Amino acid sequence: MSLFWRIFGLNAVVLGFATALLLWAPVTVSVPVLLTEAVVLVGGMGVMLVANGALLRWGLSPLDRLTKLMTTVDLLRPGQRLPVSGGGEVPELIRTFNAMLDRLEHERATSSARVLLAQEAERRRIAQELHDEVGQSMTAILLVLGRAADDADEPLRGELHQAQEITRESLDEVRRLVRRLRPGVLDDLGLISALTSLTHDFATHTGLRVVRRFDTDLPALDHETELVLYRVAQESLTNAARHADAERLEVGLGRAEGAVVLTITDDGRGIEAACEGAGIRGMRERALLIGAALDITSAPGTGTRIRLTAPVPASRKKQP
Repeated sequence: MSLFWRIFGLNAVVLGFATALLLWAPVTVSVPVLLTEAVVLVGGMGVMLVANGALLRWGLSPLDRLTKLMTTVDLLRPGQRLPVSGGGEVPELIRTFNAMLDRLEHERATSSARVLLAQEAERRRIAQELHDEVGQSMTAILLVLGRAADDADEPLRGELHQAQEITRESLDEVRRLVRRLRPGVLDDLGLISALTSLTHDFATHTGLRVVRRFDTDLPALDHETELVLYRVAQESLTNAARHADAERLEVGLGRAEGAVVLTITDDGRGIEAACEGAGIRGMRERALLIGAALDITSAPGTGTRIRLTAPVPASRKKQP
């Protein structure tokens, strides 16, 4: 039944019921109209309007649900769909909308994957240039300053040693940036070693206490999944240092049924769910890249808990 005939039928039911009442009810209308007759007519019209409104609301309720979903749907939280029930044009509209969400989520995931892969490639290129060009140049400067300081007299020798220390600190900072841009330890030693190095450097530079809880019997993961887990942990720690006012963080990595679960918990001030910034939305995009689920539990004054559940690729599950 089309939407037109649905509304027409509902109105016909109300008008037919009212006509039946006028035909068989012991009610007459005088000229001029008496007060009691006017009260009965006005009351009957009110009943008709209420009944018509109730029936229309029931008949158009699927459109209300569709409208609410359209105003709240977020492609970074996939899987939001309306159940299809009944017949006619409204269920077909809901099916079309659900199909449109399927296409949009697929296109969003595909485009996000291209963007994130391009970002990682650019990170590798910049890290390589920092390591090869800037790092080697600063190492050469350190050697020159060292030889000059050995041959110089005081007070020039002290100034050269001071310049040497500044250059060495700058070189250490460049190396730290290179590790953040391209986690070489992730490629060489694996995810647990990379997360251990990340949390150790984070605790050293921020002064926050970091507790690590890593399982040792994790299933084998592909490089893309490991990179997403690492980047989410990196962004979570950065957000905690910048915004949480936390004193203690706990980083956990364990296994679940067919998945690997990363959790980052802090004892900071918490965040509002409606105030997700670019960092959290970036984590959601990375989660979509591998089909993972990102859950954030937080309330003002109670801290924040970020949980990323990454599925283990089917080809890896069969490995002992």
